[in-house]
Amino acid sequence: MNQRHILAFIDRLRKARTFEDAALTMLREMLDAAQAALAESGFSGRGRVLRGMAHWRPSDGYRRLVLLDDTQRSGEPAIHHLPSASAWRWVVTREGPIAIDVPLGRVWTWQNDAAKVLKEGGFSGQDSVLRLTSRDTSHLYAIPLRALHGAVEGMATVEAGCPRAVGEDFIFPALQESLELLAELAAPYLATLPPRPAAAGVTDDLLPVLGQSMAGLIDMLRVFALQEETLLIGGPTGAGKSRLARWCHARSVRRGAPFEVLDLIAVPEELQMAELFGWKKGAFTGAVRDTPGCITRAFKGTLFIDEIDKLSLKAQAGLLQLLESRTYRPIGDGAREQQANVRFIVGSNVDLYDQVKAGRFREDLYYRINVLPVKLPPLDERRDEIGEWARFMALRRHRESVPGGEARIAAGVERLLVEHTWPGNLRQLDNVVRRAYALALMTHGDAGPEILLEEKHFARALSYERGSERRSTLDDVRAAAVAVVEEAERQQGKGLVLDLELCDAFRGIVLGTAVERLGSKDAAFRLFGKGAQVQARNHHKMLRREVEKVEALCKALGEEGALFGTMGEEEG
Repeated sequence: MNQRHILAFIDRLRKARTFEDAALTMLREMLDAAQAALAESGFSGRGRVLRGMAHWRPSDGYRRLVLLDDTQRSGEPAIHHLPSASAWRWVVTREGPIAIDVPLGRVWTWQNDAAKVLKEGGFSGQDSVLRLTSRDTSHLYAIPLRALHGAVEGMATVEAGCPRAVGEDFIFPALQESLELLAELAAPYLATLPPRPAAAGVTDDLLPVLGQSMAGLIDMLRVFALQEETLLIGGPTGAGKSRLARWCHARSVRRGAPFEVLDLIAVPEELQMAELFGWKKGAFTGAVRDTPGCITRAFKGTLFIDEIDKLSLKAQAGLLQLLESRTYRPIGDGAREQQANVRFIVGSNVDLYDQVKAGRFREDLYYRINVLPVKLPPLDERRDEIGEWARFMALRRHRESVPGGEARIAAGVERLLVEHTWPGNLRQLDNVVRRAYALALMTHGDAGPEILLEEKHFARALSYERGSERRSTLDDVRAAAVAVVEEAERQQGKGLVLDLELCDAFRGIVLGTAVERLGSKDAAFRLFGKGAQVQARNHHKMLRREVEKVEALCKALGEEGALFGTMGEEEG
């Protein structure tokens, strides 16, 4: 790549407004470079460059995933391919680029332009090999994408199909320098650019509420749900992992088969293996009859194992063997092993890699279940959903008593709920809603066809909560910042830009609010330590300048009229 080409590439990255824009810019350059290298190689006309993929995946799960597929024809329905989990593991552990000869399972790298095989058969996992070969991939090159602090938090891959090059270096030695340079130039943009605003998602019985804060995650899960690989859902207790696991099952190819849940927090360690695999009569004291385990009950369906970190080391070894061989034997059964036809979804509210480092979780099992990791944010980071969840929960509770009835929440309740913190997440919110419902019944008598839950009912319901105190002033300021960011995202979706300088209007909004509250400009300025300006009688000009900034913000937001009227005019 010459200097002019590099500068043009950087200019396109600078013009990118979202992660997806920058990722597609990078992938287009990578695929073009690979196509040029293939045309100049000895394999010209005998292979083809297929696709490029970029994903941003910090330790707690997928954040972004972008595919550029040169095999897909215009107008064809999109095919969702997944990045290779085995390639990701190699890139992270080696902290450098690798090439993979897929049919041979051989992992390559280069040192001083000389090929070096890192490991024969190092590309482990029959599922990964089958998935890549099914999309005609014989060779894959993977390059790390680094965050600003230098850690590997993403990966870009280039896939090619050339069966005649199996066992050879193929084109990747000639590409190594160019692809690494493209990744290094693009990574800072990928690390800092926001995602493309997600379209409003469709809600249903299993996902009745979907705010903008969750839309991007759900878009990825729509793809992940269709896969057979293990899905790892992280997130705090009560955030809705079980509901989301059931939602993924309902959108999978196994949706007509059973969905089983094994919550390990409720299973003693000595019974974990039995709950997983089942047992034969007489296998242990109390085994009075043959009992199928979760694997058997979930046949052809999905098994959700929640609180996976509570699995004993002995049971971890059994689960690892099950995941690798897809076979199991019920406890006390001397017959041949049974096939496990089941898709696994696992949940955890702790950082499993921290558990690995502490010796409480097997590293090999961690990598085996960390194929499609996502993290469900706490409710405090999904405040745009709080009001809708409260309405859904109130209606659900009312219809438990009055089928077909209607429950409404009074104006002002949403503001009251948003002002509180929710360490217990959706589970805690549901408790508050049920408590408010009971208080409403005390007010209105027996539940009729319709019931109104008033602000006073929720205020009293919240008064019983510990750890859900009113948010701090800093929390409120941050909420205002979130609202501005969300508006900027909406403007971006229309092809507009909300200028950051308009945020200076916050100072004027504070001053204007103080004047309205106190009824005096002098008192408002003194409240914020600006008594000297009052004494010099120049605070009127100062306020006028601040109000002008507020008016500019109102205009940019499409709000009619001035927020504070003629407040900026000097008093006679």
